[in-house]
Formats: sequence, structure tokens, C-alpha cells
Amino acid sequence: MSLPPEKASELKQIIHQQLLKMDVHGRIREVLAETIREELAPEHQQLSTEDLIKALRQRGIVDDVMKELKFVTDVNEKERTSAPKPSTHFVDREPPVLKKTNIDPTRRYLYLQVLGGKAFLEHLQEPEPLPGQICSTFTLCLHFRNQRFRSKPVPCACEPDFQDGFLLEVHKDSLGDGSKMVDATTMLSICDPVHMVLIKTDTFGETTLVASYFLEWRSVLAAENGVTNIAVELLGVGTESKVSVGVLNIRLEMYPQLSKTLSSEITSTQFALERQKTAEKERLFLVYAKQWWREYLQIRPTHNTRLVKIFAQDENGVNRPVCSYVRPLRAGRLLDTPRQAARFVSVLGHERALVIGGGGGKQEQWCTLLAFLCRNKGDCEDHANLLCSLLLGFGLEAFVCVGTKAKGVPHTWVMTCGSDGTITFWESLTGHRYIHRPINPDDPPLVEQPKPLYPYRTIGCIFNHQKFFGNCQPSDAVEVCAFDLHNESKWKPMSEEAIKSVCPPGATSSVPPFPPLCASTIDGAVASNEIEVQLRILVSEHRKDLGLSTVWDDQLSYLLSPALAAYELERTTGVSAGNEEFQDAVRRAVPDGHTFKGFPIHFVHRNARRAFATCLRSPFCEEIICCRGDQVRLAVRVRVFTYPESACAVWIMFACKYRSVL
Repeated sequence: MSLPPEKASELKQIIHQQLLKMDVHGRIREVLAETIREELAPEHQQLSTEDLIKALRQRGIVDDVMKELKFVTDVNEKERTSAPKPSTHFVDREPPVLKKTNIDPTRRYLYLQVLGGKAFLEHLQEPEPLPGQICSTFTLCLHFRNQRFRSKPVPCACEPDFQDGFLLEVHKDSLGDGSKMVDATTMLSICDPVHMVLIKTDTFGETTLVASYFLEWRSVLAAENGVTNIAVELLGVGTESKVSVGVLNIRLEMYPQLSKTLSSEITSTQFALERQKTAEKERLFLVYAKQWWREYLQIRPTHNTRLVKIFAQDENGVNRPVCSYVRPLRAGRLLDTPRQAARFVSVLGHERALVIGGGGGKQEQWCTLLAFLCRNKGDCEDHANLLCSLLLGFGLEAFVCVGTKAKGVPHTWVMTCGSDGTITFWESLTGHRYIHRPINPDDPPLVEQPKPLYPYRTIGCIFNHQKFFGNCQPSDAVEVCAFDLHNESKWKPMSEEAIKSVCPPGATSSVPPFPPLCASTIDGAVASNEIEVQLRILVSEHRKDLGLSTVWDDQLSYLLSPALAAYELERTTGVSAGNEEFQDAVRRAVPDGHTFKGFPIHFVHRNARRAFATCLRSPFCEEIICCRGDQVRLAVRVRVFTYPESACAVWIMFACKYRSVL
């Protein structure tokens, strides 16, 4: 094999550096002196190269050098002895190579370093995790001006070892800033905070929102050398929003360095003016909202019991107008249709805010979008706000509805108004859609009335990012409700100007900007394969405990795939397809005189053990898994459908075939 001259010289240089590193020259001198002393007679002072190499080989020095020299092959040329991989899908298991970030010298960047945490007292008693032991972890998520970052997970401890750096671009083309270099004075007018969300993930993969904090980064503009260190005290969420959970040490630095820094008086004056302006806008809106509510109550005394929600508390216990939780959100190329958006929102987990103590009351907590997405689960209000924002992004006239379900349970859902007047309800927790056909209570008894299919009972108000309407019809029952929003005798509107004053784009700094959605980091094929392997082991062990042997039919397992794909397609589009081919394939795979049974089930998590425990609670599924008979063959197929934000829909189908014995 011949090498070009430049490659040959590069190779020589590498070998030379390695020899210097191992001090091979010194070791050769020692061997040379020793060989001359021991092996050569005094009269023979001639030593050949072969003699020397032989002596070096005997002492293992040549082997040591060859071991230390690692020759890296071309990245595209795969090693022949690679790890076994699923035959249907190839995944590169090599660790990712860290790429250097290209810094544009004409742009201004903020370098934010997290240099450890302290005083996370809830974890004071936690022992040091052993090497390889699975433990609870903290992850820090950041959002700044349409950029999102996530730290490496670190073990939960009283002093968590966060050591991460994030390069935040202060000016971006997508925000209309062009390519101009921005100075300190211009940056002072950029009031977007750095939103930091701390998530705890337990050993079972369950996530908890620990803290949500808005970092005022502009103090660095008045710092000497453009560098400042801040100790950020994180407060809890919900009922613990006044309790400290820990402190993060943060270092802020500007790149490139500012040629001229501002004085601390200028920055503090700017912050005070912004706070004053925001407080004044919020005060005026509160005065208007009180006046609107008084007028609304004067229409009918029973309005006092209707669910008309003008303000809602976020995770930090801050009261914000409900309209500020919604705004048009475009998903880029991650979601293609409004129905796909509804499916995505429905596979995000549903979890009510934690209430400390009994009483059965519901803790109210409307999360900011970043906190909801990073935790990957939230209450029905969070789902409805996100779905409404996505539908607005797709150009639909969408509103969040606040009302009740059966038994008077408070609930929120989404409504869209078609250009032809069609009213469609979207259930954000399931992705189901319902057409609303109102019942006319004045019709004669013999007139057939539409039977509502939706689960909603009453509706108090509807809102989006620009409008708010209170329901002032005689009855707040959804089935008799007419959605003629231009008729003020049926829907009392709020002033759009008043809403605009406290909601973006007439933005105030107290309303956090919306983050962009992130693509999934889960490989669907690999995740499907892993869950399927785990389920096979669990089924085999379960049957072994019952004294039953297990024989898997791989072909039958594969034939279940079209059914799972059809189920997901139906959930997304409402259209069922491919069922005939699936039934035909099963008929051909099951011989005469044999019986086939199948059981599909759907999850929004990837915990195989939890899924298996749930399946066993179904008598029909247990009948398949514990099947007894002649020539029993079992099959299981798992299909993970990935969505943005690493949300996923997991479909599992258990099946068996056996000879029918009468």
C-alpha cells in the first residue's frame, strides 16, 4: 500500500510523537547498554541492527509501542466486527463525536455556564450513587430567543455537579435582526429572559417539575471584562412556590467582548422602568377585568356560578391573564396537519398538579409551555393551551373552552369555528373530535333532536390570544349553546385592546415567549425492538411460573405490524385502512382447526414492565398470555410511533394460535 507524501510525513509525525510520549528512546539506550554489557565480548564492539531489534522484542518494548499506536480508520469505513444489530434497522452505537461550534465573529453571543449547585436540601440524605447504579437525575432545560438547550443529566444530590456551558445567540436572523453586530445599548433593550426549567427524573423514568426561573441576563452588560457570576436561588412550583429548592452558580460572559460596557446605574434604571411599565399595564387590565366582571354579574345573578376564568396561576404562583397562555405556534416540519397536532398533544402525559394533604380539592397550576414540554406531561389546561396554539398556527380559528364534564368536574377543551359556521370540539387529552349540533329547546317535543356524543356538560367562557368571551346565554349547558360569537346577547366580549396590552405581541416582560418544538430524539425502530424483547422475557417468565412452556411464532408476530400501523393511522386521521389485508394474512397463517386470538393496547410510556402489568389486568389479554392447549404459539408485536418533544405512542399486540380441542 503506497501513501501520498503528505500522508506519509503525517504518519511519521504521529509515530514520532508517540515514541516521545512513551520515552522509547530512553528505553532503547538502556537496552543497548545492557546488551553490550551482557551479550558482547569485550573484543567485539560491533552491534548490528538485527541484534538490537531482537533484544527490544525480547524485552517487549516493540509490542508496547504497537499497542499504544491506535490507527483510526475512515469514518465511512465500518469495522467488520461490529456489535450485533437488529436485522431490519441499523443504528450507529458509536459515541457521538463532539462538534466544535462555529462562532460567527460578526454576531454577539452570551455564554452561560452552570458551575454546580448547592443547598438542594431535599437530597441531603441521599447516598453517593455507586458506579453503574441507576439513580434519580436533574436536567436543566433552557430557552432563549427561539433557541433551546438541555444539560447533561446529573445525579440528584445536595450539591449537584452541574458543569455545562450554553452558547446563546443574542441576535438571530429568524428574529429579524439581520447580521449587524449589536452594541451594549441595543442589547439593553432586548428584554427576553433566559427561561430555565429544572426537571427531576426518577429511577423509573418519571419526570417532576422542580423549578422554573426567568434569568435576567443583562446585568452582564455592566460587568467588568463582560463577565459576571450570579448565584441563582431556585424556588419550588405550585404550593411550594415560596420555598427555596436550591441554588445554581451561573457565570455569564459576552462573546466577542464588549468594547464599551454600561454603568450599573443605567441597567438598574432600565430594569426599574420596564417593571414599572409592566406593572402599570397589568394594573389597568385588572381594573378593566373587575369592571367587566361586575357588568357580567348584572346580566343574570346565576352567572356567579359559571366557570368564567379571566386569570390563572402559573407554576410559580403568578396570576396571569388566561389569554397569555395561548398564541399561534408553528411546528415547522415536525407536524403536517391539525389532526396530527391533536394526536401529538394527546400522547403527552396527563397528570394533575400535586395537592399536599386531603380534601379532594384540585390544585390549580397552568404551566408555561417550556415547563410543560420539558416535563412531557401536564393537566388538561396545559394540553388545551398547546393544542389551541398549534391549531392557530395552522390558520384555524381556535379557542380554549372552560367548562365542566360529567358530575361537574372542571375541564378545558378546544373548539374551532369553520368558515361555514361548523363548530368542532377537540378533546386535547384523547385527540377525539366532535361536531357540535345545538339542541333547540323551543322545538316541539316530536322534533328529533341530535344526541350529543361529546362528554362536555357546561361551558362558561372561551378565549384565545386575542379574544375572550363570557357565556351569557340563559343556560350554560353545552348541548343548547349557540356559538354565534358576534351576538353580544349570547357572548359578552372583552376589549381586544385590553387583551393586547397584556398579551404578545404587545408583549410585557412578565409573559414568557413561546419556545419552538424540538424533534424527537427517540429511534422508533430501536425502541420498538427493545420493548418487544423485554415483553417476551416477561411473558416467558410469567408462563414458567404457571408451569407452561413458551414457543414464539416470529412470522405471526411480524403479521401483527399492519394492524398496529392501522390503529395509529385511525387515531391520527380518523380513517381506518388496511384491515382487510391484515385479516387475510392472519387467516392464511392460522391452519384449519386452529384458533387465533389477538389483543391490542395503547400506552404513552415506554416502560415494558408497567405495560405488562397493565395488560395482565385485562381478562382477555391474560387469557392469551396464559393460553393452554395443543400446539400453542405466542406472538407479540410492539410499534413505537415518535412525535416531537420525544413524545411517543406505543402500540402493543399480544396474540396466540392453538389447536381447538373439543
